[in-house]
Amino acid sequence: MATPLEIKLNRAERTLFVRFDNGREYSYSAEYLRVESPSAEVQGHRPSDRLFIGGKRCVGMTTIEPVGNYAIKIVFDDGHDTGIFSWDVLQTLALEYETRWSVYVDGLQSRGLSR
Repeated sequence: MATPLEIKLNRAERTLFVRFDNGREYSYSAEYLRVESPSAEVQGHRPSDRLFIGGKRCVGMTTIEPVGNYAIKIVFDDGHDTGIFSWDVLQTLALEYETRWSVYVDGLQSRGLSR
């Protein structure tokens, strides 16, 4: 498991930058992290429970808090703060971005929701 060497929150750009010890660097939008939050509130308890949350295009992040040596908790400006983003989750979100984003956008469209 790769471990972050650097984590930077850019509130103005609504992005989170993470540089891992395996040499990989990723930049995540607040919207993507918010709608892919690993919390039960978003993901549910089964894959069929997953929620498609619209209206998050302009969501921001207010703070990031360490959770032990294995994760961070992100506090979003819409009040969501229950997702724990482990190092593995952050890497998975980066590597699966194209697929996850497509599923999200299609899911919103099919439900008549907008970003």
